[in-house]
Amino acid sequence: MQLSEILKPGAVRSLAQVTSKKRLFQELADLANAEYRLNPSEVLDALQERESLGPTGVGQGVALPHARLHGLDKVVGLFLRLEKPLDFDAVDRKPVDLIFALLAPESSGVDHLKALALVSRTLRDGDLRTKLRANDNPAALHAVLSAAQGIKAA
Repeated sequence: MQLSEILKPGAVRSLAQVTSKKRLFQELADLANAEYRLNPSEVLDALQERESLGPTGVGQGVALPHARLHGLDKVVGLFLRLEKPLDFDAVDRKPVDLIFALLAPESSGVDHLKALALVSRTLRDGDLRTKLRANDNPAALHAVLSAAQGIKAA
């Protein structure tokens, strides 16, 4: 599995400011609707339900919200870069500015976990995070994320 298989170029955005976690999830739901034709209220509910189990802020300014949804046939990704970091109850208590959301079919077991592991490993790379933070162009952000898969596959 590679990031380019789960993240469409159009599913990448840079946002000036998001005022709350709920608003962030709404942005992700709207993006999921635009790129993958998913029901935004179902996406929003699924993300909020998963987050209620425990925060998905993994540290170093990164959040990996994820959820399972009815009607999906494969794992899909969404990436947001925030110009102004948002408090996310991350494990290191630092605000997040890089958000990679994963949406998986309800029945996906190992594929969902493989995708989550891939994204987590990729965003652990400090140089990659620096490149992502230095760009606000969605095409450039997608290119940086897609190029990273070669580094991580080794």
